[in-house]
Amino acid sequence: MPEHRSFRSEEHTARVASLARTVCELRDEALPTPLADRARSILLDLFGVTIAGARTAELRALSSAWRSEAGSVSPLGTTVGTTAATAAELDAIASCCLELDEGNKYAAGHPAAHVVPAAVAAARLSDTPVDGRAFLAAVVGGYEVAARFGHALTRDPRWHTHGHWGATGAAAAAASIWGADAECVAGAIDSASALVHVAPWGVVLDGNFSRNLWIAGAVRAGLDAARLSSAGLVRNSGAIEHSLGDIVGTLDLDVLTDDLDDRWLLLHGYAKRHASCSYTHAAIDSVQSIKAGATWTADDVETVRVQTHSLAEPLFRRHPVTRLGAMFSLPFVVSAAFVTDDIDADALDPGGSVFPDAERFSSRVEVSASDELDALLPHRRAAEVTVTLRSGEEIGASTPNPVGDVDHLPMTYDDIHRKITRLIGTDADRLARVVEGIPESRDVVALLSDIQ
Repeated sequence: MPEHRSFRSEEHTARVASLARTVCELRDEALPTPLADRARSILLDLFGVTIAGARTAELRALSSAWRSEAGSVSPLGTTVGTTAATAAELDAIASCCLELDEGNKYAAGHPAAHVVPAAVAAARLSDTPVDGRAFLAAVVGGYEVAARFGHALTRDPRWHTHGHWGATGAAAAAASIWGADAECVAGAIDSASALVHVAPWGVVLDGNFSRNLWIAGAVRAGLDAARLSSAGLVRNSGAIEHSLGDIVGTLDLDVLTDDLDDRWLLLHGYAKRHASCSYTHAAIDSVQSIKAGATWTADDVETVRVQTHSLAEPLFRRHPVTRLGAMFSLPFVVSAAFVTDDIDADALDPGGSVFPDAERFSSRVEVSASDELDALLPHRRAAEVTVTLRSGEEIGASTPNPVGDVDHLPMTYDDIHRKITRLIGTDADRLARVVEGIPESRDVVALLSDIQ
């Protein structure tokens, strides 16, 4: 191996080792209160969204066709008995299928959806009961690892954000729950990067449901990597350099460990109000602001001009035919926001009443990227919307970040509870009682069984 290649590998392994030490310190010491509180909000949000996803027609069809092995574990929101690994995959798919799962703007993706199903599966597969403190520490550590890889990674633009960097956090969480030392955790993180999915943006934009399995693949990769490390078959050898640092894109190693143990990306996540890609949310919020108190209707609109950041450019495509395609079409989602009040779990369903109305309206919507708004990234994910009515009147609004962002009207725990209540009804109260019981639980698996 050339000397320069060896040197880069040593740099990668050293940074991964630092992350692994942090994961173990979180497990072996008292979890700081702000991190524990944030983890509680993340779990309420993700578990609730997962249950809502499991109730969609798409997930019911998939679960029926999965031909899962019989077992004593049920995916969230179902009564089907299967194995812990299969339940984790189906939960991961359900968690992201409505695009309502918690995200992190610095990671440019959804760390919790990659990490939490792996942590739950690892607890279920553990030889001994896992208490709530160890479970929360694994979720926090895994989230931080995944988010930092997402933040440090500059992806080849052909790659979507799901199914690759998040596997590192899934591996860290599983290894932590299984009691791995720092060297073993580092081996799991590194190995996970060699087990990732190819995730082309084009598949998402075509509305292909395969995209929803990429996070499930990251969960599986994380669990498998933790198994490999536990068996002593892999080590922290620099696999990260070849996959995330080469094939998927490039890694900024300074960003990866910058202010480690002092600045927590976990505290910079966002909760989603709208069932669509987060890159559409600032535009939706602007439309809703414009519509508030209006005496005109969608029929009175002549044109709509939307400016946003260039990260949303892949979403400029039109005429979706599936729910997923609609969630990733900015012109369509903006159109839907004009013809309905809420972009919720049903608004972008092709079988619903909103879908054809939004398709007809979408010819009036123009979208473009703005260099000025690009300059605000990643701290601000802004959008500007200008509406021209048939009367000639112009009305405009701008949004600096989506509502729910840590920097713009963040959602509190109670706000998230209300969100989940809208999605799953009174089951949200039972879910909240389970989540609130995790910190003091002596057996988190037994506690989580009450979610079903």
